[in-house]
Amino acid sequence: MAVTIYDIAREAEVSIATVSRVFNKNPNVSVKAREKVLKIAKAMGYHPQAMAQGLARKKTKLITAIVPVLSNYFFTEVLDGIQDGMIDVDYDLNIYNVRTTDDIPGQVDYLLKRGMAEGYLIISVHLPEKKWKQFRNYQLPIVLIDEYSSEFDSVSVDSIEGAYNATEYLIKSDYQRIAMITAYHEAKPAQDRILGYRRALEDNSRIVDETLIFSGDDMDRDGFTERNGYEAMLKLLKTDLLPDACFCNSDIQALGAIKAMQDANTFIPLIGFDDIRFSELLGLTTMKQPMYDMGKLAIEKLLCRLNTPGSDVSHTVFSPEMIIRSSSSIDIHQEETGM
Repeated sequence: MAVTIYDIAREAEVSIATVSRVFNKNPNVSVKAREKVLKIAKAMGYHPQAMAQGLARKKTKLITAIVPVLSNYFFTEVLDGIQDGMIDVDYDLNIYNVRTTDDIPGQVDYLLKRGMAEGYLIISVHLPEKKWKQFRNYQLPIVLIDEYSSEFDSVSVDSIEGAYNATEYLIKSDYQRIAMITAYHEAKPAQDRILGYRRALEDNSRIVDETLIFSGDDMDRDGFTERNGYEAMLKLLKTDLLPDACFCNSDIQALGAIKAMQDANTFIPLIGFDDIRFSELLGLTTMKQPMYDMGKLAIEKLLCRLNTPGSDVSHTVFSPEMIIRSSSSIDIHQEETGM
């Protein structure tokens, strides 16, 4: 429930008029009272400037999409769906690229407090639940993509299911030592995919060997990069007993892993996650995310939220689809490449 000036007045043990004067920067308030009100307001997550703007501003007909990076294929395909979903509506789309090297929660907080858009699509920004609860106090229409919070509508894919199915496919293909290339351990997709990987091994009476879980040192974009996949595969190839198959957290990491194997003149069957546009050209077996559909559904949810702000929060979780190509089979790879 949103915090109001009544809540702050009660907590600070002052009148509502005093709270109002503090927020309106009226000089007729004691320093002690002003500091107390501002301290309590901050602790309760109340931002009067954003609230006032939200109430007073005219319709901007602007929707802002907040993304960590624009050069990633995942985001471009999601944005394609968003843009196509806005063709017949009287809204403009503004895209804000947060700097992943800076304070991401602070950047998102700044954008929301400005209140310049009527609604927000936040894509693959992974924050603690307490931070999402704080943003709820801003009373802004928000839809999350590739993230979950009980506070907001969301669209995502079942990463646990996808990782489970990918790992089990490798198990059923009779690979024994199955490695995983993961990403930043606090990113929810990475957490869920590790969980799915482990469950598949356990359910098939395989030992979960933590030494077979690799990641690169480059954690830009939460580690979902070619560089991270390349570095992780180099680590994997230096082990005394090589794995005979590998599940990669994302297609973009799989691309880096494939480059590392090419440089080492070797090959390990692998499966990616996403099915971005170049995956078919690489013959990459992968777990397909309906990225375009996720973007299109997210904008539909946001437009619905703008029209019916009091409706219940809804969460849509897509099941990933396995796309089988040559990368997961050493026999097919040898036939195609002679390696």
